[in-house]
Amino acid sequence: MTALENKQRMREIFDELAQGNGKPFIESLHDDFCWIMQGSTGWSGVYRGKQAVLDQLFKPLFARFAGQYTNTAHRIIAEDDYVVVECRGQVETKTGVPYNNAYCYVCRMEQGRMKELTEYLDTQLVAAALGDPVPAAAR
Repeated sequence: MTALENKQRMREIFDELAQGNGKPFIESLHDDFCWIMQGSTGWSGVYRGKQAVLDQLFKPLFARFAGQYTNTAHRIIAEDDYVVVECRGQVETKTGVPYNNAYCYVCRMEQGRMKELTEYLDTQLVAAALGDPVPAAAR
């Protein structure tokens, strides 16, 4: 796919995420997808494989949310197989703490689906609002 097609695909995915519908995002992940979360929090690291992302990252993450998570893209830039999405997520945790983080996702696309995502975010907010996930040794 072209850079323009990849950009449009991500626009469609984030239009749905802004409404709280994460299904198109999940469906866009390759089975051997790789999520790289920058930083040094308990959440930081490399999650390899779509199922690992769902089980080791999304499951414990979304278990902390009290309501529906939304994520709104403010800027999408594409070049070759890469799409960069500047976005902002919003949700409240079950402990009543707002978790409204700003992100920059650098996504490598392959045939219209995400192959790799490198996430840059406010790690101090992650630590303060979310605490640590299941220890890495248990993942």
